[in-house]
Amino acid sequence: MTKTDFPHLFAPLELGGITLPNRVIMGSMHLGFEEDADGPERLAAFYRERAAAGAALIVTGGVSPNAAGRLTPGSAVLDDAADLSGHRTVTSAVHAAGGRIALQLLHAGRYAAHPGLVAPSPLQAPISPLPPRELSSEEIEQTVEDYARAARLAREAGYDGVEIMGSEGYLINQFTAPRTNHRSDRWGGDFAGRTRFPLEVLRSVRAAVGPEFLIIYRLSMLDLVPDGAPFAEVAELARLVEEAGASAINTGIGWHEARVPTIAGSVPRAAFAWVTKRLSGRAGIPLITTNRINTPETAERLIAEGVADMVSLARPFLADPEFVSKAQAGRSDRINTCIGCNQACLDHTFAGKPASCLVNPRAGRETELLIAPAIERKRIAVVGSGPAGLACATTAASRGHSVTLYEAAERIGGQLNLALQVPGKSEFRETLRYFAGRIEETGVELRLGQRATAGSLAEDAFDEVVIATGVLPRTPEIPGIDRPEVLGYIDAINGAHVGDRVAILGSGAIGFDVAEALTQLGEEDPADIAGFLAHWGVDPAEYDTAGLATAPPAPEPSARSVVMLQRRAGKPGAGLGKTTGWIHRAELSRRGVQMLAGVNYLGIDDAGLRIEVDGEERVLEVDSVVVCAGQEPDRGLADALAADGITAHIIGGADVAAELDAKRAIDQGTRLAAML
Repeated sequence: MTKTDFPHLFAPLELGGITLPNRVIMGSMHLGFEEDADGPERLAAFYRERAAAGAALIVTGGVSPNAAGRLTPGSAVLDDAADLSGHRTVTSAVHAAGGRIALQLLHAGRYAAHPGLVAPSPLQAPISPLPPRELSSEEIEQTVEDYARAARLAREAGYDGVEIMGSEGYLINQFTAPRTNHRSDRWGGDFAGRTRFPLEVLRSVRAAVGPEFLIIYRLSMLDLVPDGAPFAEVAELARLVEEAGASAINTGIGWHEARVPTIAGSVPRAAFAWVTKRLSGRAGIPLITTNRINTPETAERLIAEGVADMVSLARPFLADPEFVSKAQAGRSDRINTCIGCNQACLDHTFAGKPASCLVNPRAGRETELLIAPAIERKRIAVVGSGPAGLACATTAASRGHSVTLYEAAERIGGQLNLALQVPGKSEFRETLRYFAGRIEETGVELRLGQRATAGSLAEDAFDEVVIATGVLPRTPEIPGIDRPEVLGYIDAINGAHVGDRVAILGSGAIGFDVAEALTQLGEEDPADIAGFLAHWGVDPAEYDTAGLATAPPAPEPSARSVVMLQRRAGKPGAGLGKTTGWIHRAELSRRGVQMLAGVNYLGIDDAGLRIEVDGEERVLEVDSVVVCAGQEPDRGLADALAADGITAHIIGGADVAAELDAKRAIDQGTRLAAML
């Protein structure tokens, strides 16, 4: 494909006083190093790379207009001209690369994680450990002025505009929703009172920055929480937002406390674009749609169908900074696609760690993880084409090394091929497609169906040998573990016969994957938006309930009876991702999966699985036992090489076996290849 295959995506657009060359916005993401001493330089490198590759407009991570609005005690605030030096480093880098950049202004309200948090009403968020203090009327008026001051400073810092965060359950959204605004003064009550604050903020900002400065308002289109704003109010607010001076409206979907997935890999692509479509014609300024748009084909379709004027992509720019330029050059098949895993981006952010990307560990590390041409060209053997081996082989070859990649199976991917068979993880196909393209592009010699041996590697006299042979499932020592009704997680996911009554030994990530695979109802259709919405209790017709169906979704018990067990005490799945773990728990709960912790396994016999819980012996009458008891590194080849006096690099699961950690594997493979 070429630019002409995406004519709507690559059509220019007048936005405020700016002509944008295409319809792709890089959406806001907090990267976690904005406040570091070297933060401006790191941000400049990160944004520069994406601006140079064609992102029409970049929106930064959120910066608060005052101290009370900070997300954390150390989060950035823009309230003084003395703060502008670092911002100018960023804006200058983006402009030098030919791009445009807007600063997001975000007041956390009751989502703040510091003792000084404030809100329209003193109502504690269910996801926050701290109660907020209610803002006085005078403090609200001061906050309006703080937004104007921050926007004026942003213009002085060289930003082309600001985005005012009015969605996702942050302060402005807390004012507009009956759920969180219980005030009886002029800042609450009816629609006019609850929307007074965002409109005053907009008017004040527009007066502070002048008519040409870009102002994007991020409007909460679908709160997805009880007592959220009904659509009639959302549509009227959109009209008033335009009157108040906004240049464009960006779609916001769901509060952080909502119990509906909106951006995880299990969410169909563009699953909430219909919400933006509903607003079409109700406002005269451009509309921006967002959420799970991760391919140019999807983006083109949405604009062509009149869903929106622009698309906002955030995490896809973590996965591939060249998203736009590759699509424009007819190389969309070479895009490293965001798989919606959240493991290295949002999970890192909520854990207080710098964000990156599972499929692209250079994201956010542009000044540190340099992929430079090799000074000395080497012959390198990489054994194993799982995520670690694929990352290492293709990165090393891109630097000019001659790389041979050995894979004993008939296809690349290792246990990525296992992962993509799990419900909600079909996007891993994109990762395999990307690496297959990289093997071709970089000239890696791929030897499928060929098991490397210590002798063959020694005979070929490689300069470097990398072992990425992955893991072997661990078999626990339990009486009866060798019985025919006992099988491993690999066989269970690959379709081996499993009975109607199942015990799963282990409740880590793999145990959850197996439970979801075994209890799945029918064939998964990743494109079934209507089915997804109904499954999670979202009714597009329910305007008056913020999108939530009047009746919650009914439980959908599986035909199988499944119980998950773990030896240690505590909540099963404690190690699951912070932003996706709740999805898996909710899914399995609805399917009737039981979970037991603090279990001692006594044995497996004709009666079933014998266990001890809280000092009481029990027998689980099950037909099948699936073992998900962890993994061991597969180091047989590495040990054989060492015995022959050959030192090899060991990466991925062969180095550390930990829940099939593709994030660590790809990062480790990339970093090793950058040093060879």
